[in-house]
Amino acid sequence: MVALVRSSGVVRSNPLLWSKLPQIWGYVIAVLSVTTALILTQAPALHLEAAPLSLVVFAVILTAWVGGIAPGVFATALATFAFYYYFLPPTHSLAPKPEIPRVIAFSLSLLIVGLLTAAQRNATESIRRAHDHLKGVVKELQRTNEALQAESSERKRTEEKLQQSQADLARVSRVTSMGELTASLAHEVNQPIAAAVTNANTCLRWLTRDSPDLEEARAAALRIVKDGTRAAEIITRVRLLFQKGAPERELVDLNEVIREMILLLRSETVRYNISVGADLALDLPQVLADRVQLQQVMMNLMLNSIDAMRNADGPRELIIKSRRSDNEHLLLSVSDTGMGLPPDQTDQIFNAFFTTKSHGTGMGLSISRSIVESHGGRLWFADNPPRGASFFLALPIRVEAHE
Repeated sequence: MVALVRSSGVVRSNPLLWSKLPQIWGYVIAVLSVTTALILTQAPALHLEAAPLSLVVFAVILTAWVGGIAPGVFATALATFAFYYYFLPPTHSLAPKPEIPRVIAFSLSLLIVGLLTAAQRNATESIRRAHDHLKGVVKELQRTNEALQAESSERKRTEEKLQQSQADLARVSRVTSMGELTASLAHEVNQPIAAAVTNANTCLRWLTRDSPDLEEARAAALRIVKDGTRAAEIITRVRLLFQKGAPERELVDLNEVIREMILLLRSETVRYNISVGADLALDLPQVLADRVQLQQVMMNLMLNSIDAMRNADGPRELIIKSRRSDNEHLLLSVSDTGMGLPPDQTDQIFNAFFTTKSHGTGMGLSISRSIVESHGGRLWFADNPPRGASFFLALPIRVEAHE
């Protein structure tokens, strides 16, 4: 028999399993099934004398399966009475009979069969309920998984937009810093151009003499080429800092980045009478990083130090160091002898829009820390006794960089 069970709006087929009837119907089925078994066994035309008790056993099984334990026990009692009355000699008599042990054995057998049948029905129902619950859980997990996938896609799009916004903000910061350095950059570029003009006039003088001195003219021309190349390199470095684009990771020599920024900011250090010292470790391994972003970090740190020392009394020293630490990191420090920071402000210097400068935007150090952390590194601040401040930058030496 196949029954259809409705649960949570879903129709399921369960062979040989249907909803339990009210208990009163279990007792009715017990009476009907045992009575039917007796009628069939007592009908001479059916010739069931060889196995009369099989139908009685089936009646008990059917009752226990449909009605449960109590109706099954009731059917067992009815079957035992029928067995005693109809099958034990003298038949059709309620008088005491000598085969009582046989009756007891028969009764216990039917009771065990009924209990096992009811237990099997309960186990089958439990399995069905567990199966239905599992199907519900699977569907719920599928819906949750779909929701998580949609949320993950949305989060990925949000992260991409955030990364693009951070890149745009970093570029704006670079442009702002370059705007503040316009006069210094103009002076830096003007030096090699002026030297090239001077060497060009010298070359012309050597060539317009009555006896042209070609060697001196050639030397002056080489100096012109050198000065022009120097001016072009300065312009190229500035243009790279202005470029907009996705970060590009490559093998970068950190010492080379430091030297480039020292050259780029040389006019600023000269203007404020600041001596620059570079203690760079030899054979420093390269790191996998974005060169322009590291240049921006160095520029921000060095400009902060220069700004802190422009009005300071006493020696003005900017010291930049690089070395390899014990935990497979490259460690870089930028130290100055400026005014330092009040103790109550040291916890805020990396916050966006926090600045101690009257003309600052408060974004330089915040962007610098974001850049360093995107490279898997760390940027932090410390005092520089007896006066001044130090910023430390740690970048991991990646396996890919060695490869």
